[in-house]
Amino acid sequence: MLRTGTIKGIIFDMDNTLLQSNIDFPAMKHDVYRFLVRHKVIPAEFPVQEHTTSTLIEHAKNTGMTDEMYETIIKITEKHELKGMEGAGLEPGVRELLEALYKNYVLVIVTNNSVTAARKALEITQIIAYFDLIIGREHMTSLKPSPSGFHYAKKQFEHISSDEWVAVGDSWIDGKASNDAGIAFISYGTTMEEMIKRGVKPIGQVNNIIEILSFIRSS
Repeated sequence: MLRTGTIKGIIFDMDNTLLQSNIDFPAMKHDVYRFLVRHKVIPAEFPVQEHTTSTLIEHAKNTGMTDEMYETIIKITEKHELKGMEGAGLEPGVRELLEALYKNYVLVIVTNNSVTAARKALEITQIIAYFDLIIGREHMTSLKPSPSGFHYAKKQFEHISSDEWVAVGDSWIDGKASNDAGIAFISYGTTMEEMIKRGVKPIGQVNNIIEILSFIRSS
């Protein structure tokens, strides 16, 4: 079913793929937007509705945001992330999936969250031990939809070729990053049509995370 080689590594998004976090993403984006407008990095009429927090930050970086401004924005996002990780739960079927995959595959998380927030959530939900590597924004030159985090993962496990990886995520930014890194992508909870609209080409779509097993085992 997968147009890949034998799968050796799986890259997961975290929020709304593995975890049901309580991060208020609209509020986080609004706080970043207000900061950027206040500091005249973007105009008030900027089409913020067309962006995620990460693409908004990347736009600001390309517009000439200073390092000091970037550090402040990261503190803003981390505040929302840490608050949202309190009481985080798992998506249905996640623990069963990880139990089945653990020790048989290299398991990696690539998240736009800080490593601190990610580790806190994974410890709260008691799944951190399943993962070989947790990649947060500190490891990236640019946030998803940039493939930076995926390239970082590939570099850490050079014995695994691009066609031996598969990635799973709920957002188009996960799919775009995966595609641009040359890694097959499976859409979780988001339709193929929505992904394709955003220029992402998933090799499959699942609504229950445990269905990933059928993809992996048929490769």
